[in-house]
Amino acid sequence: MANEQWTETGEAVTALILDVFRLNGRLQLAGDRLVAELGLTSARWQILGAIAYADRPESVAWHARTMGVHRQGVQRIVNELEKEGIVEFQPNPHHKRAHLVVLTSKGQKLFDAAIALQVPWVNDLSKGLSLDDIATAQEIVGLLKKRLRETSQP
Repeated sequence: MANEQWTETGEAVTALILDVFRLNGRLQLAGDRLVAELGLTSARWQILGAIAYADRPESVAWHARTMGVHRQGVQRIVNELEKEGIVEFQPNPHHKRAHLVVLTSKGQKLFDAAIALQVPWVNDLSKGLSLDDIATAQEIVGLLKKRLRETSQP
């Protein structure tokens, strides 16, 4: 084992990372429960959200990069959603094979139904939190994401 020791902030960020991992697991379970009645999972809902909130139609690879996940996993779910008529592929004028993914009207209704369930849930979850504290948390998470994108190290 290396002789190098954590700095005080390195140790604190390690604890934060572990908490974020645990939070992610709990968010996935809560999301699965929240949208189960709609036939969704957290993973499917997350992809629908990426598509719905994109400024313009984008490819699967673009959505995967934005979400910070592997393209193959997103592709598998998008293919399932396409078979169910929730999303559709459109030609990409910039790339012959990387089609653009868009919500169908069925997909938009499904996403809207998920958001209708999420709003009261997240409003309850956020009770007692200050906007300043939330902004600070977003700033730190954003900075860590940026640094991870900029480095080739894990």
